[in-house]
Amino acid sequence: MNRALSDIDRVVSKIDAALRTVSGAVGPQKRPSPAQQTAEAQLSEAEKVQAARLMRVNHTGEVCAQALYHGQALTARNQATVATMQEAASEEADHLYWCETRLKELDSHVSYLNPFWYASSFAMGALTGLLGDKVNLGFVAATEEEVCKHLDRHLAKLPETDHKSREILTQMREDELKHQHTAEEAGGARFPRPVKSVMKRVSDLMTRTTYWI
Repeated sequence: MNRALSDIDRVVSKIDAALRTVSGAVGPQKRPSPAQQTAEAQLSEAEKVQAARLMRVNHTGEVCAQALYHGQALTARNQATVATMQEAASEEADHLYWCETRLKELDSHVSYLNPFWYASSFAMGALTGLLGDKVNLGFVAATEEEVCKHLDRHLAKLPETDHKSREILTQMREDELKHQHTAEEAGGARFPRPVKSVMKRVSDLMTRTTYWI
C-alpha cells in the first residue's frame, strides 16, 4: 500500500530533483532522444567544441525551464494551470536528459553556473505564480517565444555535419512552440515589448556565461 507523502518527504523530493537537475544527473525520461538512431558524424576538434558549447547553453536553458515551471506550479492558484505547468515540466525534463546525453557524447560538461540559474529561475517562477494565472501563463508564452528564437539561432550555428545535435534541437523547438501556444490558448496575458526586452537581456546573459563556463 502506498504511503501518503509528508511535508518533509515533499521537501526532500524537491531538493533531490533540484540537485539532479543542476548536476546533469537527471537520468532517462519518458521519451528517447530523437537522435538515438542517428549516426555520429566525424567532427573536427573545433566543431566538437562549438557543438558542445551550444548544447551546454541549451542544457542550462532546460535547467531554467525546470525551475521556472516548478516555481510557477508551486504558487499557481488554478489546478488547471498547475496541470499545464507540470505537463510542460515533464517534456522539458526530456529535453534536459537529451542535452545531458549529447554533452557526454561530445566529451563535455554541464555549466558550473547551473545552481545559480536554477535558484534564480525558481524564484522568478514562484513570483509570477503569485501574480495570478493570467500573468503566470503569459510568462510561459513569452519565455517559450524567446526560446524558439534562441533555438533557431543555435540551429544556424551548429556544425553542418552534427546531425545528432540538430535532431535534438529541432524536436525541442517543436515542443517549445507547443508550450507557447498552449499557454496562450489557456488565457496567458500578452506581455508588452519592454517586458520582453528585459527577458531577452536576461536570456542573453545566461547564454554568454554558460557558453564558456
